[in-house]
Amino acid sequence: MALTPSNMLPLGTKAPDFNLVDTVDDKQKSLETLKGQKGTLIMFICNHCPFVKHVNAELSQLAKDYISKGITCIAISSNDVENYPQDAPNKMKENAIENDFIFPYLYDQTQDVAKAYDAACTPDFFLFDENLELVYTGQLDDSRPGNDIPVTGKDLRAAMNALIEGTDINKDQKPSMGCNIKWK
Repeated sequence: MALTPSNMLPLGTKAPDFNLVDTVDDKQKSLETLKGQKGTLIMFICNHCPFVKHVNAELSQLAKDYISKGITCIAISSNDVENYPQDAPNKMKENAIENDFIFPYLYDQTQDVAKAYDAACTPDFFLFDENLELVYTGQLDDSRPGNDIPVTGKDLRAAMNALIEGTDINKDQKPSMGCNIKWK
């Protein structure tokens, strides 16, 4: 497991559009149809990464806490499933059900979406405002597997709360850390 930081896409970047299959309901979903009224959180995750497994419960709770407040949550897996079959779409569906993900869990088979977002690791978080302009990219919180810091989502939650309240989002954003995306 290689510890990889996120690339920190520049704030203000417009969200690249996509049209991907949701592994839970097998329907095509686009950013345009999924975007939230107040904001959109795009999370690059996967099934097998210990960093993602460490935060799955918080990702599920985060969606439950913020979807009703106008922020849509979307998860995308871009890993190479030939070499990492545990990240295959049928396994993604199982993972989404097991973790009670109420958000779409999309499969980026070509890896074009991950490249468009300059995603580097799992988990990798991108929070966009109502105009789909990037306002936060970075870590969920300081917790990592084995460091005994509780998973709270404090950094990402602070950004989401500020977005909802219309207050300034802290520009000092720490990169997310996790497993590298498994490129083909």
